[in-house]
Amino acid sequence: MAAVVAGLLAVGGGVYLASGDDGKPAKPAASAGDTAEPSASPSVDLGDGTGSGNGGASGGDGYNDGIKPGEARVWVRENETQLTSAGGEQYGPWRLGDIVARAMYKEVTGHAVADGALKWSVALETPVCGAGHTPTAHGKLVVATLENNTKRAHCKYLQQIDLATGKVGWKVEVPQESAFDTTNEFRIAVTGDTVAVGHSAYASGFSAVDGKKTFGTWKTTGCSPYTIGGGSRLIGVALCPTVGASTKSQQLIEELDPATGKSKWNYKYPPGWNVGRVYSTDPLIVAARSETKAWSITSFAPDGKVRWQVEPKFPVTGACDGFGDGSGDLQACTFSANDAATLYLGTAGSDGAVLGEPETNEVVAIDLATGKEKWRTKESHGRAMRPMAVEGGKAVVYIHPGKAPDNSAAAVATIAATGGAPQVLLQSPAAAAATERAFFLAPRMAWSDGRFFLLNGHVQSPTPQRKDRTLLSFGK
Repeated sequence: MAAVVAGLLAVGGGVYLASGDDGKPAKPAASAGDTAEPSASPSVDLGDGTGSGNGGASGGDGYNDGIKPGEARVWVRENETQLTSAGGEQYGPWRLGDIVARAMYKEVTGHAVADGALKWSVALETPVCGAGHTPTAHGKLVVATLENNTKRAHCKYLQQIDLATGKVGWKVEVPQESAFDTTNEFRIAVTGDTVAVGHSAYASGFSAVDGKKTFGTWKTTGCSPYTIGGGSRLIGVALCPTVGASTKSQQLIEELDPATGKSKWNYKYPPGWNVGRVYSTDPLIVAARSETKAWSITSFAPDGKVRWQVEPKFPVTGACDGFGDGSGDLQACTFSANDAATLYLGTAGSDGAVLGEPETNEVVAIDLATGKEKWRTKESHGRAMRPMAVEGGKAVVYIHPGKAPDNSAAAVATIAATGGAPQVLLQSPAAAAATERAFFLAPRMAWSDGRFFLLNGHVQSPTPQRKDRTLLSFGK
């Protein structure tokens, strides 16, 4: 499957199970007194990509005016959904074939990759309350939803949705494991056919195929689950009790068996150090930060032994070391990419912010055999760059739009494994630069099969004066 970034959505109401993957009706799970079902409207097409708003690419806004040879056409979606006064968080984007999907508030929508036209929509009863980072191996989204529409509602349900068609699948309740097991957000991790859910100081595993619970909360050496991450491996982070008179917190990272939830191995960080981000699960590369603001990168062997651990001499944004974040989202770094040989990271500069984050004024390459720096490189005009993927041995980076007086549009470029200046692979039209700069609140990105997708992390309700952009794409 091409590179995909995944997230969860929210559904509430009564618990039921719709048709399973085998097409047979599943048995009811439980009842919460509310039996309304999410509704799906597949095969809806509200435009051909030449209009504005629901039509997909807002060509009427001039994004592709004066497009030059070699520039890629841009399409942009705008928010048409009325939200609460706080606005709505967006999750995604997830790509599968010719569909790219996103989730926001009480809906999940699938759009045509080529022009952004709406292809299907699933209406949810209650708001989104969590997000994972990958769909299942069978191309399904598994989303988390609130129990009701009140301000104090807790995250309670998991819902399966087919990414290709928008067909609604199973829905289950995540049972409380104690009276204190309540939270307004789930952490979701998908590994193989397991969907693992972190909730408060508890965790549970469910089958991605039929939604049946497969395991409950585990404890390793007395440490309680804190958060989880998925991918080729299921990774858990736990909070450990303090020892003696120490007031410093201590955390443990471990690999979990996705079938049983049992720990395969674990590693305790020293007191005062907290796990920040997981850059990769194969190989396992983890960033941690200390209470003194130092930070480290650790590479783990398949058996959990430390291959190397370094404290880099360059800074990264809090999104990539977790400092001051507190979200527990292990896979929130949008400034890193790697293959088996090299880790590429965007550094954090001190000369402003781009897309809500400090400028990534350099890309640093780290040798995954030793942990040592290989090289650093900058964009020739000083624009910020974010590593997104590694293809054919080259780092693929997103180059942010330039600031005045440059005002150049965004681009996707490659950097050779040996370093050097980035070489532009896809150039966005100049007329789209201002719109690209407007994607600034906790953006989420995906590079998939020659196309770039940019999702605004948070949007506001539309007004007569303005509509927030939700999703932008350019490429082939």
